[in-house]
Amino acid sequence: MIKKLEGTKETVDFEDDSYLKCYDNVENEEYPAHWHTPLELIMPLENGYDIECSGLEYHLNERDILLIAPGCLHHIYAKKGRRIIFQAGVTFINNYKGFESFFAIIQPALLITPQTFPAIHEEAAVLMEEIMAEYFGTAPMKEAAISAKLLEILVMTSRSYTAGSSRFADIQPTKQTEYIEKFMMVCDYINAHCTEDLSLDAVAKVAGFSKFHFSRLFKEFTNVTFYKYLNTRRISNAERLLRDPQVTVTEAAVMSGFNSLSAFMRMFRIIRGCTPTQYRSLYDKPLYRKETEQSAGQEEI
Repeated sequence: MIKKLEGTKETVDFEDDSYLKCYDNVENEEYPAHWHTPLELIMPLENGYDIECSGLEYHLNERDILLIAPGCLHHIYAKKGRRIIFQAGVTFINNYKGFESFFAIIQPALLITPQTFPAIHEEAAVLMEEIMAEYFGTAPMKEAAISAKLLEILVMTSRSYTAGSSRFADIQPTKQTEYIEKFMMVCDYINAHCTEDLSLDAVAKVAGFSKFHFSRLFKEFTNVTFYKYLNTRRISNAERLLRDPQVTVTEAAVMSGFNSLSAFMRMFRIIRGCTPTQYRSLYDKPLYRKETEQSAGQEEI
């Protein structure tokens, strides 16, 4: 199924002028650790499936859905069965406010089962089946139909996830919605200002909390520390810059908010698993230049 793999970086084999790819996968094949810029949703139809994402193991039963965030390293183990594997470019999705923060919060992946998301699981599973039927069908406007169903899955999942009982469980119920909205705003603020000299103290002040109270609440909401979230967003910005051959590695580091080249290179390797130069080399080949140009064309549209 992986047709274009360079190191651990996969280029998804989208058809021309499309940002969607769906597989009715029956291969008993192992897919080595790899990552790609599109998001990925996997749902077994017959038998289970085992996937490792950034060191975390996920076992999927039939009709469980694993939503793998863009850019996350994942390893899929060989197993007999049948499953839907659906990939989608995130350029059009990130045009909607809130999704970029949601993808950052759920990294590396989110498992949707009858136990973890009882209110939405069955509806999401039906939508996955409808996405595959549309993809392999011949009805007009099928890309628009698939996009609408994907957005429906993401919206219901995002709302259910952020409103989950594990979010601010020790806060009074009347305050939970207020806190969820506040920390979604905080994530949007970090995304917008991540290349600046942001500190925990400064962002806590924006949120209206003491540093220590904010730090605890932020980790409870995002499952990661403030600085891990901030550095992940900075590395995402650096990746975009590194695709431009006119921008040096040092310039990408400074323009992404890092105070030193060594700190940038260390953090890049931790988050991406390779050096900035190795990442850039992927885009020096004609195949990857074409992918980048297609992505840029979608952004312009």
